[in-house]
Formats: sequence, structure tokens, C-alpha cells
Amino acid sequence: MSAPMKNSRQRNAILECVMSHHDHPTADIIYQELRESFPNISLGTVYRNLSLLTSLGKIMKITCENHADRFDGQTIPHAHFQCKSCGCLQDIPFKPSVHPQEDIGEGFDGIISDYTITFRGYCADCAPKS
Repeated sequence: MSAPMKNSRQRNAILECVMSHHDHPTADIIYQELRESFPNISLGTVYRNLSLLTSLGKIMKITCENHADRFDGQTIPHAHFQCKSCGCLQDIPFKPSVHPQEDIGEGFDGIISDYTITFRGYCADCAPKS
């Protein structure tokens, strides 16, 4: 049995920062925003707490092709769109007609606990330039 997690003002501020964003901030963006309230916070502290919050299921880490990892406060399954040009990451409406975890899980010996769906292409700003 693990010890209860110690509550931390910095960790709470990191979580609040991620939850307040809808543009999927990077660790660097979070760090820059929190330095105003916590001038002594380190980038390492931000990364460690983002990792912990991700492992606890409080936030999602989104690995982006050719760009920095992003963080999302919305943890229910949903789809993302990543622009190949500018790298923006957006939530997009997506309602699968099937239940991927159940349907794909048939014939698979393991247990699928979650999934991510990321569409890639060009955002509205970059599409005319491509």
C-alpha cells in the first residue's frame, strides 16, 4: 500500500493551469505562467508534477509528432487534431460508431484500458498555405 500523496501548492497550481487551458499547453508554457506566482519553481518540478498528475489520471499527456508533448485537462476519451505545419493541437468532435476498446479488444489477450485518436492535417490557418 502506498503512502498518501502529499498535497502541494505547486502541484495544485500546475493542475489548475492545465485545466484552465483549452489549447493543450506544453510544460514550458505551464512553467512560464506559474513563475509569476511561484518565482522559485523549476522546470524540473513542473515536469515531475505533470508526470505524476498524468500517472494519477488527473490529466492526459499527448505526444505530438515533431513537437513538444502537450497536456490536456479533459481526461475522458476524445479525439485531437494536430496541424502538420504549425503544430497546433485541437480537440475535435468525434463520436465513434463502435466501441473501440471492446471491438478491437476481441481477439486480443490483454486488457485495453484507454485509447487516443489523433488526426493530422492542416488547420484552417495553414490549409491555404499548403
